[in-house]
Amino acid sequence: MFGKRGAFTLIELLVVIAIIGVLIALLVPAVQKVREAANRVNCQNNLKQLGLAMHNYHDAHRSLPDGGIDHFSGNWQVTILPFIEQNAMYQLYQGYGTGPTSVVLAANIANVTGKQLVLCTCPSDNPALPGGQTWAKCSYLNYAVNYGNTAVGDAVGSPGTMDVEAMYSGYVYGGAPFRFNQPQRLTDITDGTSNTLMMAEVIQGQRIDVRGFTWWGDAGGFVTSLLPNDPSGDLVNHTYCDNNPPNPPAVSCGSYTITDGRIIRAFAARSRHTGGVNVALCDGSVRFVANNIAALTWQYLGTSQGGETIPGTY
Repeated sequence: MFGKRGAFTLIELLVVIAIIGVLIALLVPAVQKVREAANRVNCQNNLKQLGLAMHNYHDAHRSLPDGGIDHFSGNWQVTILPFIEQNAMYQLYQGYGTGPTSVVLAANIANVTGKQLVLCTCPSDNPALPGGQTWAKCSYLNYAVNYGNTAVGDAVGSPGTMDVEAMYSGYVYGGAPFRFNQPQRLTDITDGTSNTLMMAEVIQGQRIDVRGFTWWGDAGGFVTSLLPNDPSGDLVNHTYCDNNPPNPPAVSCGSYTITDGRIIRAFAARSRHTGGVNVALCDGSVRFVANNIAALTWQYLGTSQGGETIPGTY
């Protein structure tokens, strides 16, 4: 007869622990990969719903929303609220288009611009709001509209008046579906709605940084003069800037640089997804665009009236 075996020996126990460690090491990356895949799909669904909201807004108003009124009195993110089931929030917003600081009014922060909208938040990003370091404790979000292929700037001779035709790196403005104080119609997109970007992801800046502050006119949009997740950095030109990781790189961080008589800013489409960003096109379709997209293709996708030919695949 065989006798009963005693407890595990130390060597056997160490072998079991080693095996468990190997299994965990193999399992964790797989779980993270599955989680990120789910987050990417969730993010695409957010953009799909926002694109639908833009089309519903267009049906109701015969145009897309204004990109912005000016720096701080409201932009597309306010006017789209009734079309993303946030009409009560929209009704509480005070001073749209009538004052330079309405976005950061205490009442608006309490009722609107301090709220973290789930539909406008990518689950792969790091939320800025819990740290209390955002601009006046406003909420930072993850989707911006297409301001075209150049940059955003204060219009020459009109301080505080915004435009999206500022020359930047020699690019010639080719129109955009979102502008300041000039609502665009879908029929104005002569390049075709399937060839023109409507929205893309941006990253929420951590600590003292304006990126992701999409209630603010400038940061409510991205431009295609910078590639997705462009390593050369966003042109921030603002004292509210932090280019230390995990924030993306920035140029002219912490200063106001005057170019051609105006302050110019350019924000790239950015995400925490591996290899690229999610975008919505003006026809309502959503897709993932790789960081290594050809620069000209990306610029062409940013124009609404440029007349360029988009390659068949990107």
